[in-house]
Amino acid sequence: MPATMTAPATSQLPAVEQAFAYRQKTTAISDVDGIVRGMKDDGFALMPGVIGPQEVKALRDAIDRCTHFGIDGNHADNDHYKCVFNRERTFMQYLDKPGIIDAAEKLMGEQCHIIGMTAWRSRPGRNGWGCHTDQLMMTVPEVAFADPTFELPVWLATAHFYLDEITPELSPTYIIPGSHKSGRAPAPGEEIWNGRKLEPVLCRAGDVLFFRSEVWHSGSKNATASTSRYLLQVHYAQRNIAQKFTPWPFQYNPEILALATPRQLRILGKHPESNYG
Repeated sequence: MPATMTAPATSQLPAVEQAFAYRQKTTAISDVDGIVRGMKDDGFALMPGVIGPQEVKALRDAIDRCTHFGIDGNHADNDHYKCVFNRERTFMQYLDKPGIIDAAEKLMGEQCHIIGMTAWRSRPGRNGWGCHTDQLMMTVPEVAFADPTFELPVWLATAHFYLDEITPELSPTYIIPGSHKSGRAPAPGEEIWNGRKLEPVLCRAGDVLFFRSEVWHSGSKNATASTSRYLLQVHYAQRNIAQKFTPWPFQYNPEILALATPRQLRILGKHPESNYG
């Protein structure tokens, strides 16, 4: 299988499959180097079929079991649950999903960890529109990216686990490929960079979009009549970036710690002693 691929020609697909095509290039979850290359070149990597239908259902059911506390978002059109890794064991395997965690470690170091894991249930009418970056650690003159020896480090990145087929009506994530190379955040209302407009990421349940914090992106409106969009986010960062677990003072669930592997414990924050602790 090629490292990076686009959807096959429709003539090669069964009739039932021909209605769907990826707009962005995709990368196999097994192709860690391809994922890393996509993050560096485009600011993201889109990976089809990372989890199967049973995992999708289990995650959706787990989100439905969540209850609000702390600074969770509880709105008529949207449920937003923080730190779901600490709530039940269903979420634990998404701390270190093979391929994603391997790419995260290559990009952010073998001691990278999570700074959050968030679940969303966005109901009809929810509008998350607004082009933004998640975090800029520094601004960089755009001309710097013309130098082939210059590479902007990846400090933070997020994996979106989509738990629905994402259509134009069901709150797709919009993204501008390569926009991390702008070296800045978009101005209010700015939705075009280097001649490229925000474009929707249309994908299937079980697909994952992994993107760096500097790429320009946006949520969008759930324009369906009756479908809620389910989404799990896993937020990774370099070790020296603080973990943002809530509510404060945060306490780890003893059951989760007892079940976690050594790698998962490290991702949760159990690091070897270093300069600052």
